[in-house]
Amino acid sequence: MSIAGKGRTPVTLKDLAAELGIHSSTVSRVLHSTSDVARGAASSATAERVRKLAAERGYSPDPQATSLRTRRTRALGVIVPRLSDIVLATMYEGVEEAAAASNYSTFVMNSHDSIDEQRRKADIMLARRVDGLILGDVHAGSTLIHDLRARHVPFVLMNRRHEGFPSSTCDDVTGGELVADHLWDAGHRRVAVIAGEPYASTAIDRTAGFSQRWRELGGELRKKDVIWSRFDTEGGKNAAEKIISRPGRPPTAVFSVNDFAAIGAMGTFRAHGLTVGQDVAVVGFNDTSLAAQLPIPLSSVRSPMLDIGRRAVEMLQKVINGEHVDSARMTPQLFVRESSAAASHVSPVRTIAG
Repeated sequence: MSIAGKGRTPVTLKDLAAELGIHSSTVSRVLHSTSDVARGAASSATAERVRKLAAERGYSPDPQATSLRTRRTRALGVIVPRLSDIVLATMYEGVEEAAAASNYSTFVMNSHDSIDEQRRKADIMLARRVDGLILGDVHAGSTLIHDLRARHVPFVLMNRRHEGFPSSTCDDVTGGELVADHLWDAGHRRVAVIAGEPYASTAIDRTAGFSQRWRELGGELRKKDVIWSRFDTEGGKNAAEKIISRPGRPPTAVFSVNDFAAIGAMGTFRAHGLTVGQDVAVVGFNDTSLAAQLPIPLSSVRSPMLDIGRRAVEMLQKVINGEHVDSARMTPQLFVRESSAAASHVSPVRTIAG
């Protein structure tokens, strides 16, 4: 009997079966099947003997043989707008962590939020025979996800949602509502929204949640008070310029649906001689690690980014196994800091269950 190790022949299923005096198919089912299948293949005592001997002999399954047998590669493809975005990078950490715990490998590609690139990158991943896809860049009105479903490709959405498809996201509507409540309670009545990209559900839902709650509270929010912009500092800077340059009394508070756009807006306000937190309140979204470290710490809605990534993997595994999956909406939290609360307005963290 050869023992697996450096320079030695790897132990095979047949080796283990011969030593245990049972059929190799029984050994295979115990070591390679789900727990329910394994229970049907052997008694608990036999299964325990199989696993113990496999561990002692250093048995390791042949990935290529496993792939041929199951027609699965245990690889997951992940597509995001850009991995340089700390929000998507953090979600991907959650994906990688959960995948590794389930003995899956992952690889990620950037689409740069381009519809053409989304389709091209999906085709590349499918050509590599991934078991499923996690899409973090879906657009409203996307045809790609309908095509993938028609081709019976297992996939789930992450970060952004799309009606009719399973997704793991923050409860973005509730996050917008939290900001509206905070600014209203702080005494603001003239507000503006830096709303992000109009094709992203994150932008649409956060803006909708804020707008609806603001009006329910009795506030006014005109169409021109909502400025659509890119999800970056340049987008926030340009949106803030539009807010400042328009005629009439300026808003006393601005909600940006993205932290980086909020940071860009803060820079514009400062350049115009305004003090953020005193002359104008600013609230962001995602509560990235940078938010609390700014010279004027940024109030922000925390999105549970790691958990969103982890849940996406759990959901995709169920889709791969043919199980029904419901979308997951993670609970947001609002962290109030100096950017939107003078000393008399500081309030503790507020949470609303999603």
